[in-house]
Amino acid sequence: MNIPSELKYTKDHEWISIDGEIATIGITDFAQSELGDIVYVEVETVDETLAAEEIFGTVEAVKTVSDLFLPLSGEIIEFNETLEDDPEKVNNDPYGDGWMIKVKCSDLSEVDNLLSADEYKALIGA
Repeated sequence: MNIPSELKYTKDHEWISIDGEIATIGITDFAQSELGDIVYVEVETVDETLAAEEIFGTVEAVKTVSDLFLPLSGEIIEFNETLEDDPEKVNNDPYGDGWMIKVKCSDLSEVDNLLSADEYKALIGA
């Protein structure tokens, strides 16, 4: 199981990389492996400002559809549009080409509520 130490994580299995006030967000390697083959990623919240824990989109796998929860409050400024034609990038490279959205964070103190890699490993029993 790949759990990069430099990232932050949520109990909902999203990962977060922060560069200044911009956060890049996707689902973890654990999440994509649990979902199975991903066939569709839907994000219709670009240019919207959402609070932490609000649903920003969905990911559809062969057997299920799961909501995606925003880990940090802010404005969704970008969706990885390559996922529209190639959603399996989430399975193949969840921390790289499979990223989902970028968010301009409105409250960076919320980062303190996220999990470290070690805390996430403990959560999933890795």
